Order: sequence, then C-alpha cells, then structure tokens
Amino acid sequence: MVRNAAWMALALLAGCGGPRRPPPAPLSFGGLPVAGSLADAKRAGFTDCFAWDAASLRCRRHNVMLEGSGPYEAAVDLAGGDGGGGFSQLVLWHDQDQYAVYKITDALDKQGWRSCNTGTEDRGDQNIYSHAGVPVRISMDLSYWGKRRLRVIPNWNTRERRC
Repeated sequence: MVRNAAWMALALLAGCGGPRRPPPAPLSFGGLPVAGSLADAKRAGFTDCFAWDAASLRCRRHNVMLEGSGPYEAAVDLAGGDGGGGFSQLVLWHDQDQYAVYKITDALDKQGWRSCNTGTEDRGDQNIYSHAGVPVRISMDLSYWGKRRLRVIPNWNTRERRC
C-alpha cells in the first residue's frame, strides 16, 4: 500500500512539467529579448532549444552582438518543460574568451551606467550595472567556475541580486 502510494506520487511529480505560470510581458534590450514567452524567444532567433529537465527549457542563439561587441552565445531559460512559463533574463557568454564580455561593460561605463560589486570575497561576486530610466540591469560574474557570463535582468525581477 505504501509502496503504491510512493509510486503514484513519483509518477505525478515526473509528469508535472514544472511550475505553471503565465509568461512575463515581453521586454528587450539592445534588440535582444530579456523577458517574454517561448514565442517571443523564437521570434528573436532563439530556436536552438533543449529541455534541461521536466521543469525548464533552454533556448539558445549563436553569434549575438550587444553594445557593438561580439559575437557571443546567448540563452534564455524558460520555466516549464514546454517553456510555457516564459523567461525573465538573458544570458550571454563567449565560448573561448572569458574576458570578451568586458567589452560590453566597457561600453556601459562609457554610457554612464553605474556599477557596484556584490560580495566581499572570491565566491559569487558580481559586478552589477544600472542606469536611470533603463528597465534592465546587467550582472557580470566576477568569480566563476566555467564560462564567465553576463546576464541582462529586468528590474522587476527581484529574485536576482542587486546592490
């Protein structure tokens, strides 16, 4: 009896496909999608999609330019195995050059964006850029284990760090 209940619970969890929520309203920065639905991502060329697991879907686009530099790899991570919950940030990185994303932050500095660092040691530190009137902030990893990433995050996304 207990074993049957455990199997039924496992079957329900396996088929749930992750959180069910409506996708956020579309938002873009520099011609790239920062938030929206799976349809928004695909319209913007993020068509190389694969399911991480039953709860998320990653869609990638190659050869992306931002702030006059690149090309970079880019991805949006959608909630739900079918991507139905949409995405709420854009991730950029360069496959061979860990310092390539600094070209973007250099451009932001020249445009008057403010920056601050999170953390005090060598783990999880980020350099976060913001600019009055711009609906996104940009977070670059300072300490990393793989590829240094830069994330473009809507200001309404309060789950991500800020300073």
